[in-house]
Amino acid sequence: MKDRKLLNIELGRMSADAYRTVRPESGVVLVLDNIRSAHNVGSAFRTADAFGVDKIYLGGICPVPPSPELRKVALGAEEVVPFAHVSDVVDLVHRLQADGYTVIAVEQTVNSVKLDRFRREPGKKYALVFGNEVEGVQQEVVDACDFALEIPQKGTKHSLNVSVSIGVVLWGMQ
Repeated sequence: MKDRKLLNIELGRMSADAYRTVRPESGVVLVLDNIRSAHNVGSAFRTADAFGVDKIYLGGICPVPPSPELRKVALGAEEVVPFAHVSDVVDLVHRLQADGYTVIAVEQTVNSVKLDRFRREPGKKYALVFGNEVEGVQQEVVDACDFALEIPQKGTKHSLNVSVSIGVVLWGMQ
């Protein structure tokens, strides 16, 4: 049996303006901790849009829209996903916790919970912290988080590109 790809017009996507006004809250925000690549940040925006993330916090050295490199990958998602830049990610973690979020470092730690064992609780709010491409989530940020979540891996590298990790974790939290 042959299958036909859908045309963009057949996908039934709403306009960016309509989406901004009717976007349902997902209870999930992303925190990007010193991600240096505009391409990775752009990918985070695009993935956040796909999964209906409420907001992205860009911490430290993260590129911030408008940026041609970021936009090249985000394809306009930076215009519909709310964002804010913060200089101190530890302070942000504490503010999110005070606002009722469970803050999760996506990192390999001694006590990290494997993603395939994690179950999202309905009605609960989550902030997912993703770290720098080389250093990962800063240790002081990990220390401030409620716990760490780890993507189980079988290969020899024991790491994924941060933009891939964002997609895997958001898919796993559905």
